[in-house]
Amino acid sequence: MKSVNRPSRLNRSLLAVVGAVLVAGGGVALSTYFGWSGLFEPTAPLVPGTQQPPTWALYVTAAVAVLVAVACLLWLAAQFTREPRTRTWHLETDPARGHTDIAPGTAVEPLVHDIVSYPGVHTADATLAGNRESPLLSLVVTTEQDADLTAVREQIAAHGLPRLRQALDLSTLPAVLEFRVAGPAGSRVS
Repeated sequence: MKSVNRPSRLNRSLLAVVGAVLVAGGGVALSTYFGWSGLFEPTAPLVPGTQQPPTWALYVTAAVAVLVAVACLLWLAAQFTREPRTRTWHLETDPARGHTDIAPGTAVEPLVHDIVSYPGVHTADATLAGNRESPLLSLVVTTEQDADLTAVREQIAAHGLPRLRQALDLSTLPAVLEFRVAGPAGSRVS
């Protein structure tokens, strides 16, 4: 089953690579400064002469810059895809008599309505991902500062989730629950 927060693995990987490159560069710079590595002469100029680099070097530099820019844009776009992918559910018990197609957003609306009615809850958002064989429910619940999060969680587990499982005719429905606490005047506190 895929993670609900898909960009997190990419972010950790990119941060690890950037960190490793920076540590390696710093190590080379320090070893060169103190003369430990023998790779570079500390008093030598960085580049010999003052001539323009060859034309191919400019093209390679431009190509690398474009690749880095595209990679940065892809990374930035990945930050906006935090919800799991959803697809239309096909419910059929007897194909000869027909089937029912239901949008995941429509399926979770009653659950969201129920959760918002619980004491201490401001807002709720639900995403139903996967298919009947491997479903995943992602819940984001914003509560008041003094709300009892354990009680809200228990109400969701005892009341909301069983009703949704029954409506979708599922024996199990894995769920991920994220609480956000509202700050003064309803603003969120992370």
